Amino acid sequence: MGYLLPWGNMSYWGAQVIISLFDAIPGIGPMLSEWIRGDFVVSDATLNRFFAFHVIAVPLVLVVLVFVHIVALHKVGSNNPDGIEIKKKKDANGIPLDGIAFHPYYTVKDIAGVVVFLAVFAAIIFFAPEMGGWFLEHDNFIPANILQTPPEIVPLWYFTPFYSILRASTDVFTHYWLPVATVAVAALAFLTVKGRLAKPVSVAVAVVMIAGFFALQAKVWGVILMGASLMVFFALPYLDRSPVKSIRYRGWIYKSALAVFIISFFILGYLGTKPPEGIKVFLGQLCTLLYFAFFALMPWYTTLDKTKPVPERVTK
Repeated sequence: MGYLLPWGNMSYWGAQVIISLFDAIPGIGPMLSEWIRGDFVVSDATLNRFFAFHVIAVPLVLVVLVFVHIVALHKVGSNNPDGIEIKKKKDANGIPLDGIAFHPYYTVKDIAGVVVFLAVFAAIIFFAPEMGGWFLEHDNFIPANILQTPPEIVPLWYFTPFYSILRASTDVFTHYWLPVATVAVAALAFLTVKGRLAKPVSVAVAVVMIAGFFALQAKVWGVILMGASLMVFFALPYLDRSPVKSIRYRGWIYKSALAVFIISFFILGYLGTKPPEGIKVFLGQLCTLLYFAFFALMPWYTTLDKTKPVPERVTK
């Protein structure tokens, strides 16, 4: 929303591309896109409502989230670096004994982080605000023009990994790669998960997903995968079956999986800045599978991973 406010040519066409993604929703897609824009194309109506959301609506939501976070922090207490469950041991007043005080531990840690961030931030602002076109694109210094499309419409650098996931969805990817990956995960669940409903549910989910891969267009699955790549983080507490929380006590399997995930993420970020052609298409699809495999296989490799013993109490 804020990216549209400069009303540059890249902002304009970037908004046009992003909003057009809603066209992929079956049935209501075109009507929803028109409703978001407030017009048949990105226009003054789009700019006005995006400005209102960016300046008023979204900040108010963030204020509410900060308030809820502070209330939860005071109710539960701060965690500790060892990942020791703070609810296990409490004093006579019910206060966790293994919680870390906000001051001086978190204040010093946060101040150090803020100082480093501000140093980098000030260096970029005063010495290299454009950062060679990575932060401020050259095309965005041109006023918005509905008749002049930029040579290459790419998102800003922090969106390029998800843009690569969107572009990875082709007919080959949705008709071959995704069905094979779905069958592999479903077979693993069928053979290992215990319970009366586990086996029929795993088969049913796999059948529905494979049918969806062939029923819906590749563009639709690109939008679904891009959204899922962000929403899947909310499922981490349910996917992670490790008995320890802190990575310092985890084994080599989890650390290796995390390393592959990070490498895939950076490769996707790089590919998002390049045209999808040749070997880049294959790499984007491979890294997309590795990205989602980190989450889909997490219940198994976190269970098999051998962990180190966690201390009973926090050592200060």
